[in-house]
Amino acid sequence: MASLFRPSVSLAGAAASDLFGGSSGDGAGDFSLRALGRARLGTRGGRGLTVVTAKLRKVKKHEYPWPEDPDPNVKGGILSHLSPFKPLKEKPKPVTLEFEKPLMLFEKKIRDVRKMANETGLDFSDQIISLETKYQQALKDLYTHLTPIQRVNIARHPNRPTFLDHVFNITDKFVELHGDRAGYDDPAIVTGIGTIDGERYMFMGHQKGRNTKENIQRNFGMPTPHGYRKALRMMYYAEHHGFPIITFIDTPGAFADLKSEELGQGEAIAHNLRTMFGIKVPIVSIVMGEGGSGGALAIGCANKLLMLENAVFYVASPEACAAILWKTAKASPKAAEKLKITATELCKLQIADGIIPEPLGGAHADPSWTSQQIKAAVVEAMNELKKMGTQELLKHRTLKFRKIGGFQEGIPVDPKRKVNMKMKEEPPLGMISEAELESEVEKLKQKIADAKESSTEVSDNGLDELIEKLQKEVDHEYSEAIKAMGLDERISTIRKEFAKAKQQEQPLHPILMDKIDKLKKEVNQGLSGAPNYESLKSKLDMLNELSKVKNAERVASQKEELNRKLKEVLERPDLKEKVEALNVEIEHSGATAPEDVDEGLMEKIVNLKKEIDMEMASVIESFGLHVEAIKPTSIDTSTQTSVSEVGAKMKNLDKEINNKIEEVVNSSDLKDMMEMLKMEIVKAGKTPDLSSKNKIEDLQQQIKQRLFEAINSSELREQHEELTAEISEVVESFGGSNGSLRHTDSKDGSKHEESRVEVSVGGYGN
Repeated sequence: MASLFRPSVSLAGAAASDLFGGSSGDGAGDFSLRALGRARLGTRGGRGLTVVTAKLRKVKKHEYPWPEDPDPNVKGGILSHLSPFKPLKEKPKPVTLEFEKPLMLFEKKIRDVRKMANETGLDFSDQIISLETKYQQALKDLYTHLTPIQRVNIARHPNRPTFLDHVFNITDKFVELHGDRAGYDDPAIVTGIGTIDGERYMFMGHQKGRNTKENIQRNFGMPTPHGYRKALRMMYYAEHHGFPIITFIDTPGAFADLKSEELGQGEAIAHNLRTMFGIKVPIVSIVMGEGGSGGALAIGCANKLLMLENAVFYVASPEACAAILWKTAKASPKAAEKLKITATELCKLQIADGIIPEPLGGAHADPSWTSQQIKAAVVEAMNELKKMGTQELLKHRTLKFRKIGGFQEGIPVDPKRKVNMKMKEEPPLGMISEAELESEVEKLKQKIADAKESSTEVSDNGLDELIEKLQKEVDHEYSEAIKAMGLDERISTIRKEFAKAKQQEQPLHPILMDKIDKLKKEVNQGLSGAPNYESLKSKLDMLNELSKVKNAERVASQKEELNRKLKEVLERPDLKEKVEALNVEIEHSGATAPEDVDEGLMEKIVNLKKEIDMEMASVIESFGLHVEAIKPTSIDTSTQTSVSEVGAKMKNLDKEINNKIEEVVNSSDLKDMMEMLKMEIVKAGKTPDLSSKNKIEDLQQQIKQRLFEAINSSELREQHEELTAEISEVVESFGGSNGSLRHTDSKDGSKHEESRVEVSVGGYGN
């Protein structure tokens, strides 16, 4: 039968070993892909015999990982990387990460003590146990408080167990399946069928190397399009036979070279993503190292995504993110923290569905134990998914990814999140015409008026925004006016001096205060001559008008709230009950006029009125308002008039005294003395010496003397004496001598104190 498959032709320019393969063993020859790829076939006739000639054409040498010759030892034969996975002949060398170096000190001490014990023959077991205990505690403390970038380094550890390490540990049997049926077998993705506790599963995952040679062979776990197409073929195979799928993710990303792009790297990943959402068997994915971008997601669209404790899953590596955002890869620790790529963070975001624990020191510290944890997690997840029907399984997988990054329309954005959003572009200051501003002001006023007429609430956001805009315009106009007057440099200098004095918490120097006063006068005098004065005045008037509107709105709102609170006080059940009880008692007494009410009942009425008045006064004071006094009800009109007149005179006298003091204080001499006093106090500090104390006391005495001379004028003394005499007359008219106003009953001499006016007049002239 073999002769039926071999053409009786001669091929020029090619050896037989290059054209026919002898590895199949079934007698049928295979054409070498290499020979066919390079041969151009032609025909020529002669004596009824057709001769096929082959012309070789030169092609560009394939770059790694696209070998020109699959295996140089076997022409056209089996690829060398299809050989079974075997244990390493040499144990991998231990690798210490940067943050693990402090632990090496403990290990060195333990080795030194053991060496000493062996050399001397002495018993150092207690010291060794103590050091080992400290080492274990330090190891525990370190690995329970790992930073995100440290977990990234652990996930990339050279000795971390690979996909095939875990598969051979957790399966009873495993058979690797090769090829994408499109001409290539990608060594970076391994697929195969295996059994766990008698149940068949389809396994596929990224395979990294365990040393440099294997890493080069496996392309450091970065798949080409053929790898994803091989995985896709195995997914269809598993769906056809009903095998649940288990995928292992451990790749920095898909291989992004020119050849991969030409062969459709993006299309291969997208095809896998679309297909996995329609696969009708359960899918569980385990992130065992680093899961980078679409290269990881191409086999990661699963019903359950589980992560090892120190694995990471990201759309861009921390180094790439730092290079983009902070222009340096040194910011990778910050980027790793912000990206939320660890297992714990991804579980909080509901991207990962579970965390598989690792031993202290990482998965490479005890690969067998880690594999058993993976096995237990996979079995548990599969038992849960196998209970679902096909449609329920597909819906479960879809909803898992649909809920990631979900949002709802119509919900206002948190102001803190708006910080990173694009700000609304506003026209430059000074470019808004007065007509536009006046139009906005009129529209806003009309809106407020319409709201008042319709008795509907109107939001003040528009008012606040317009006031803010006008404030910016007014500030801009002031700045332009200052520049036109040529005072901008002087103002800038004084601002710096003022800020420096405030920063040092020192009182303003009299010279600086004089500079500020002179500059204010110059600005006020020259402002009317500025070229933009009319524009400034117009915008300032609009701002004042809107401020009055806002103030009126605020006052109206407070008034409405105050009335509501007062109404609540009057409608309080306890007060209403007391009022009703008092009304019933008045009806039973038979009194028809206030003078008919007996003393006991009148006292109850007065006390209840006082209680209600005090409740209302407390409500009023809660709004920041001051209640001066509650008018007495049992004092005659003439007495009230005299008391009010005396109170008015007292207010006028206080006002005159304050004005006089303010006038003296604002004088340049006294102001300088006060500034000097402040400077002396600051210089003296907490423990002043004798000379500083004397200077401070002299200045204080001089200031007191100036104030005393100001308020001890003959005019103020006369007013004070007249007021004192009037107060005495009012007090005597009420029959009291201690400044209290009392109402005396003529029948039994009992006294009901209605109100008390305490008179406190300073001893002027003492």
